Amino acid sequence: GYHWYGDARFEAWAEFQVVPFTIPQSDNAPIQDVRAQVCFENVRRVAELRPDKHILFTEGCQELNGAEVSTRLDDWKLGERYAMNIIADMNSGCEGWIDWNLCLDSRGGPNHARNFCMAPFIIDHDTIRLQPCYWFILHLSKFIRPGARRVVCSSSRDALEVTAWINPGDSGAPGTTADNVAVVVLNQTDQDMEFWLKVAGAGAAYLTAPAHSISTLVVEREPL
Repeated sequence: GYHWYGDARFEAWAEFQVVPFTIPQSDNAPIQDVRAQVCFENVRRVAELRPDKHILFTEGCQELNGAEVSTRLDDWKLGERYAMNIIADMNSGCEGWIDWNLCLDSRGGPNHARNFCMAPFIIDHDTIRLQPCYWFILHLSKFIRPGARRVVCSSSRDALEVTAWINPGDSGAPGTTADNVAVVVLNQTDQDMEFWLKVAGAGAAYLTAPAHSISTLVVEREPL
């Protein structure tokens, strides 16, 4: 297994004696720097070294680091971070991704260690507030179904994160009856991004990923 706490010192392979990443994660850090620090390449190496093992990410969360929940409510960036990590983990060999906390109270707890966190649902007495990470997780869990197989995909735009999966025809993917390809596209930048979606055997389409958006494209195809 592997455990991500966002600190590259505890994620590098044993032969590394010097931490290669020195720029701390922050809201203003470039996307490429954040991706580098969380060491998704290590996940890929494990998957390649032990293809007989099933790799699951089991403890995803966004810690508050001393901040109040009220200061991070409806923070779209937290949702983007979830999606970036899920997409990169799945593309690197993970077969599943589990959030640490589905719902928390208005303090980000309860938590015996007092490292309070955000969650997809924040519950304050009888009020339930859906947070942005809920919608980002929804894109991946709703359209990538049990039994799906990941397929090779790539983006010609460095700023776009993308993952693609073939769902079997009986998977229950929304609005589909035949085998289909679900393509999830994440754009964390301040700019709309135009791109071509090309699926072998299914044609192509010219599309736009709006700034700070996640989109899922479902393409029906003939069964293999």
